[in-house]
Amino acid sequence: MRASWMATCLGATLLAGCSLDPDPARLTAPVPVAWPTGAAYAAASGAVATLPADQIAWQEVILDPALRRLVELALVNNRDLRIATLNVSVAEAQYRAQRGELFPSLNLTGDGNYAHSPVSPGLPVKPTTRSFSAGAGFTAYELDLFGRARSMSRSAFQSYLGEVETQRAALITLVAEVSNAYLAMVASRDLLDLAERTLRSQEESLRLTQATVAGGTATALVVQQARSAVETARASKAENTRLLAQNENALAQLIGQPVPPEAAMAASLDTVRIAEVPAGVSSDILLRRPDIMAAERQLRAAEADIGAARAAFFPSITLTGFHGSSAGALNGLFRSGTETWSFSPQITLPIFTAGINRANLDAAKLRSDIRVATYEQSIQAAFREVADALAARGTYGEQITAQRALADTAAESYRLAQLRFRAGVDSFLESLVSQRDLFSAQQALIRLRQDELASRITLYKTLGGGWAGSGE
Repeated sequence: MRASWMATCLGATLLAGCSLDPDPARLTAPVPVAWPTGAAYAAASGAVATLPADQIAWQEVILDPALRRLVELALVNNRDLRIATLNVSVAEAQYRAQRGELFPSLNLTGDGNYAHSPVSPGLPVKPTTRSFSAGAGFTAYELDLFGRARSMSRSAFQSYLGEVETQRAALITLVAEVSNAYLAMVASRDLLDLAERTLRSQEESLRLTQATVAGGTATALVVQQARSAVETARASKAENTRLLAQNENALAQLIGQPVPPEAAMAASLDTVRIAEVPAGVSSDILLRRPDIMAAERQLRAAEADIGAARAAFFPSITLTGFHGSSAGALNGLFRSGTETWSFSPQITLPIFTAGINRANLDAAKLRSDIRVATYEQSIQAAFREVADALAARGTYGEQITAQRALADTAAESYRLAQLRFRAGVDSFLESLVSQRDLFSAQQALIRLRQDELASRITLYKTLGGGWAGSGE
């Protein structure tokens, strides 16, 4: 009898049924195959490599040593990345737990029972009975005849893979965020240096103007105009001092510690080195972006949920079994003649569920449709991000060249205005206007340099690059 019971348990464990999962949806990219073309989309010059961006390690793009060090610190200390990594571990554990439902849970049990009955006529004492049992068994193990448990296991597995892709996306995003925060900090320092130089220049101009007033060659109006230029520069210095501190705080949060002194001492945006990456000729690279792949995994999980919802319409069979020993005394367990066993199969056939099963199935199908739309929406958003980054790459160079020429022209205009004022040809107002134009042009040039470097990082991120291994 024991061999027959064991064979029954083994057969129940190995029994496998059909799958009710729908056929996987055929996914298409609702975007053009080629990137946009036109005047804004100039080809990259001096690209770092001919490999696709998602196969280029971030160390090959970020060439600035200080920025590299900051990214390395962020990869170790950043709390958002740590949370994403822990979410992967949670999803993996949930998958293992769900997969475990495919097998019966065997338990060792021990039981003792004491019972006392009222005194019966003719009996001298109240009878007390004792019974003990011990053995192994399983309770309510569901045979997966229609694939419900396997569908739920597949759903959990796809969710786990989706979290893995989400973690990769978090890595890429972190590399970009640290880079942009670093560029913002360096740009703030450049703007602060410009404001300090302008302030020193205007203070010297004010002293000279006050001297001319004392000599009777200038009016009090000219002094006030010179003082207004000084206060404008002083206000700009205070503003950029604040922005520098705030940008350092933002960078410190990303890297999880104070900004190292060597990073805080970076010279200027002119010394920051970030390589350009090729976009390739096809938008198919977007299908390998981690966030796109995560969306696909979520869709596959939703499809598996449909299979589990369909299985609820069919009968379910659960098994409960026990094998062990039962005796009236504890020391009598497992002796000859004390063997006991039980086997209780149960079948449940849904007859009337008030529409619950149908509603669950409809909801599962709708969630799958939502996942398809989300997947397509993610691709469209990614295509626009890359297109915008390509337009930035194709136009920033020309804009910076024009802005640099404008700054040089403004500098020469300011020099000539100063000479004409000193010679008494023009009023101080002409010099003041020229100085403000120069200051504005130089500020705009610094911001354009920052935006151009940031656009390189953005293109790299939107193409799915940023994490192809440690690169060490």
